[in-house]
Amino acid sequence: MANTQTMRVGSRNPRRNKMRAWRGQGLGLTSDNAVQMVRQVSEGFPYTALAHFHKHSGLAIGTIADLVQLPQRTQMRRKAKGRLRPDESERLLRISGVFEKAVGLFEGNIDQARRWMTTPCEELDDTSPLDFSRTEIGAREVEDLIGRLEHGVFT
Repeated sequence: MANTQTMRVGSRNPRRNKMRAWRGQGLGLTSDNAVQMVRQVSEGFPYTALAHFHKHSGLAIGTIADLVQLPQRTQMRRKAKGRLRPDESERLLRISGVFEKAVGLFEGNIDQARRWMTTPCEELDDTSPLDFSRTEIGAREVEDLIGRLEHGVFT
């Protein structure tokens, strides 16, 4: 828990923040609602979504590919084809969504969010929030932790 106490954490609820981005914005996707996002996931995101998230988050492409479960050769094929598969798109959306919530936690500071997301956290069994978000249930737990930190609940 040391890393959560040493960094300045925002106290605002991102649901009330008018600047709150719709999920997928960190991927360079344009979507106004969940129906459009479901369609985009079903079609598979353009490969550029992965590259956009890399630029937006500052995370290494290899790290993102690992989280999305894209081995290097598969990643090269997806890049050549120009499109991710739906399951890969959904995992990328999950990781970017959690990352955006962390950015909101740190009041828009991407560097602090990235640092927090990549630092082992006692509340997550000494696993980084980014690694913990590899699964849907892990991502929900990280989002729950972010919500507790936003509201000053440090247990």
